[in-house]
Amino acid sequence: MKRIYVVALIFFVGSFFMAINLNATDQDAAKQSVKQEQTPPSSDTQSDTTKEILPDETTNKVIPGTEKQSFSIITLLRGILGVLVLIFIAWLFSTNRKAISWRVVITGLLFQIILAMGVLYVPVIQSVFDFVGKVFVSILDFTNEGTEFLFAANSTGEIEEPLKNFAFTILPTIIFFSALTSLLFYLGVIQKIVYGLAYIMKKFLKLSGAESLSVAGNIFVGQTESPLMIKAYLPKMNRSEMLLVMSGGMATLAGGVLAVYIRVLGGGDPVQELIYAKHLLAASIMAAPGVIVISKILVPQTEDVISDAHISSTQAGKNVLDSISNGTTEGLKLAVNVAAMLLVFISFIALVNFIFEKAGAWVEINNWVAQVSDGQFEKLSLQFILGYGLAPLMWLLGVHSADIALVGQILGEKIIMTEFIGYISLSDLKEAEAFTDPKSVIMGTYMLCGFANFASIGIQIGGIGSLAPNQRLLLTKFGLRALLAGTLASLLSATIVGVILG
Repeated sequence: MKRIYVVALIFFVGSFFMAINLNATDQDAAKQSVKQEQTPPSSDTQSDTTKEILPDETTNKVIPGTEKQSFSIITLLRGILGVLVLIFIAWLFSTNRKAISWRVVITGLLFQIILAMGVLYVPVIQSVFDFVGKVFVSILDFTNEGTEFLFAANSTGEIEEPLKNFAFTILPTIIFFSALTSLLFYLGVIQKIVYGLAYIMKKFLKLSGAESLSVAGNIFVGQTESPLMIKAYLPKMNRSEMLLVMSGGMATLAGGVLAVYIRVLGGGDPVQELIYAKHLLAASIMAAPGVIVISKILVPQTEDVISDAHISSTQAGKNVLDSISNGTTEGLKLAVNVAAMLLVFISFIALVNFIFEKAGAWVEINNWVAQVSDGQFEKLSLQFILGYGLAPLMWLLGVHSADIALVGQILGEKIIMTEFIGYISLSDLKEAEAFTDPKSVIMGTYMLCGFANFASIGIQIGGIGSLAPNQRLLLTKFGLRALLAGTLASLLSATIVGVILG
């Protein structure tokens, strides 16, 4: 296993220098491609080549994800190559390559493709996601009512400009969604949906009842709350089941933070919020079959499993008001934790970048960094190293050549820090129009979906370990594998969506 980690380190370093060469050789071609795309086609070919684009009326920008792309065989081939690379990486780290069920792998990939095609092109499924997306956007509006009551000025009845920041407009969303989730859990709504999704996964992907419930639950609740639903089964789970429970938490997003990312990416524009709501919902649902595929490659199921499972009795409250109160308290704790986490991690990024900047000035490479990145990065920084280290992988997955370093940057920020940092960076880059291809924003949205970061390893060891103390050693052994599984699952979803978008 140590040899594999050494190979991974060599690959990262090699990729860094490969990305520099790739960026240097592709830069002129990318610029020329952008110029050609901006040149209006002749009238006799316009019907075949023009992309139908929905403009943002408030900013007159193209909204990513609304443009209809023409089919490209190159995009298809790069997407197939990307999927094969991701499967190969999982196979490389597998504990038992001979026991891998390729039927489960193919079935899981088909589920992801069907979901992606449905969200993007099938009217009936689009209508469902439109409806759910509108529900999320409406709930964001309800949150605004409570926020304005607390923070609006008495003279104007509105929130003043100095208070329109992350702390006063984004964090309250976490509190309200936590209370709403707790209420829905008390009413039994979430359990019924989880049972339905778990039945489908158990039926077609040959999972045990407990692990299917856990993966389905992760779509709605967090990585420590979902195992509570199967706490009676955790002590008896085998290695393959335990990895999937951990990986499922890494690969999906809870409803509360999903709402936050809708607000962050949408920027308060209802049209964009609805678009990103649909994509984020699709990303979280697609991650479920995706993480099953990767997890069952990493640690194949070789033992008999229990097919039946029931959600453990976890009381969200004794009555409606008690459930809302409990959810509000938990949401407040989460919001404070998120605020503290962002403060610390962003401060550490500034500290690390200060050191890199001084080191770059000392060895006189800051100008070289700006030159090789064509101005995307002004000096040596953590973002530059992450972006170019992961850039070749981004190219393999189908990201536009001019955007591979930027998308690699946000993915790296997610892994070593949190997805909060990644989504904030993605939003900032989107608003700055730093991306050449709008599709890069959508692929980045799918790549960042999930809690796959180093901090989550400790969270899961503490959370799941407290429910099943006899599994604590296994949790420590599987921490990095779960992180890998969650990351690869999100990349699978992004690759598939990238191919379908064209």
